[in-house]
Amino acid sequence: MRAAIFDAPLSIRMAEAPKPQAQAGEVLVRVKAAGLCAGDLYIYTGKNPYVTYPRIGCHEIAGVVEAYGPGTTGPEIGTRVVVDPFIGCGHCYPCRIGKRNCCANLTIVGVHREGGFADFVTAPAQNLNVVPDTLADFEAAFAEPVAIGVQGCRRGMVTAEDTVLVLGAGPIGLAIVEVARALGAKVYATDLSAERLSTAADLGAVPVAGGAGLLERVHEITSGEGMPVVMEATGAAPAMEETIDLVAAGGRVVILGLVKKGQGITFPGLDFTRKEVTILGSRASVDCFPEALALLASGEIHYPKIASSFALGEAPGVFQKLAENPMALHKAVFLPET
Repeated sequence: MRAAIFDAPLSIRMAEAPKPQAQAGEVLVRVKAAGLCAGDLYIYTGKNPYVTYPRIGCHEIAGVVEAYGPGTTGPEIGTRVVVDPFIGCGHCYPCRIGKRNCCANLTIVGVHREGGFADFVTAPAQNLNVVPDTLADFEAAFAEPVAIGVQGCRRGMVTAEDTVLVLGAGPIGLAIVEVARALGAKVYATDLSAERLSTAADLGAVPVAGGAGLLERVHEITSGEGMPVVMEATGAAPAMEETIDLVAAGGRVVILGLVKKGQGITFPGLDFTRKEVTILGSRASVDCFPEALALLASGEIHYPKIASSFALGEAPGVFQKLAENPMALHKAVFLPET
């Protein structure tokens, strides 16, 4: 089995690896498309504190059902599926209340167990989601990031009546833009990168220049009220702290970005009560894949059209290129059989 294996920070190699065997409760999936996300790049650069090396990365996986482990059933062999990479223990408090994405004993495909940068991957059968017939494998690989956008919009209770400001026009920010627009909301996006902001505009967001003066620009747009919903997708502490100023009184803030462990964020305490702001965290997704796949199949999500595909054997060069310049590509998807 061919696989792209992270050996250590800034090291990835193509190698022959043993074909994985599905255990009881698991399914073996033949990988057809594998998306590269920021998390994989963090593994490559050694900034992911949870991964152990060597590791086959990737948690954005589309493929077909190849085989089942002993006593396990699910969609018939050959069915096209995507894999929800978050595996909960089923016993802790978050799992008991339906938040397995926050499981105290969480296992993530491509981080804690081997991922999809290979010909085959195993996962719990319950983590499969059937791909609509009209959706190509390449497009289906976007289900995971789109599901993050769905989760964020659900957390923010976004409706067609809302105006939404998305901070950060990277892959997750763009997913939020598209999901919020599909829900009927008017969406503004801001970013320090003019290129990323242009991409957000191409996907239907109203661009707002980032950096100094952002608050003044937002107040001008909203006649001084602030945005009803602010979605933070930068992972930058200053952006997180500014959300309280940018949001309208009575509005909602959703934090999707990640800061380093131990990094503190300072909010103006008075505005918690003065503005009665609702602040929500959003981690990955839970039960959002069906909606994400339906959105992709509907044609309302256009992000796959600006992504790039590569043969899996090109992975070492692609990772090196993105480590040197993370904005060199909008999105990379590997096709193992290319």
